[in-house]
Amino acid sequence: MLMLRMTAAFAVTRAAYVPRAVAMARAVRRLAAATGGDGLPNDDAGWMTRLSPLQFAVLRNKATEPGGYSESTEGELEFELSKALGTKYPKQGTFECAGCGAPLYTATSKFDSGCGWPAFYEGLPGAIKELPDEDGRRVEIVCGACNGHLGHVFKSEGFPTPTDERHCVNGVSLKYAPRS
Repeated sequence: MLMLRMTAAFAVTRAAYVPRAVAMARAVRRLAAATGGDGLPNDDAGWMTRLSPLQFAVLRNKATEPGGYSESTEGELEFELSKALGTKYPKQGTFECAGCGAPLYTATSKFDSGCGWPAFYEGLPGAIKELPDEDGRRVEIVCGACNGHLGHVFKSEGFPTPTDERHCVNGVSLKYAPRS
């Protein structure tokens, strides 16, 4: 009799579980199809739901935020770093892509270039792709994971950094993660 009750209880539990599991599997397949399988949007409409209008303009359409915007605008990267830490140059942590969350730069690679945008002298290995601009004068940098526009890299400008490179990055393209 006990076995019959256990079997009946299992059948009821299984009957309730299977439809939920099937529904979840279908939802996961729909999400994967809508995002290309990696959890990232695969069209502008998807990116617009994930990013602010300015982030969308910069990351997806290669716009440039105004110089000094990140430092002088409440809620933006460098303004919030200065407010929380007393400096926009943290000693630890990483800077991640605001579009996909991929780690891009260590906090220790950030430096004061005086250019009006966050500057770094090198990215994490494999995190950033360099692409020649269409005009041939500059080199664009994009996130290696989602191809979001970050800014441009300038070389041999004479900065006293280990690489003599300046990754001039739009602040809206980045998020700060205190722990690396």
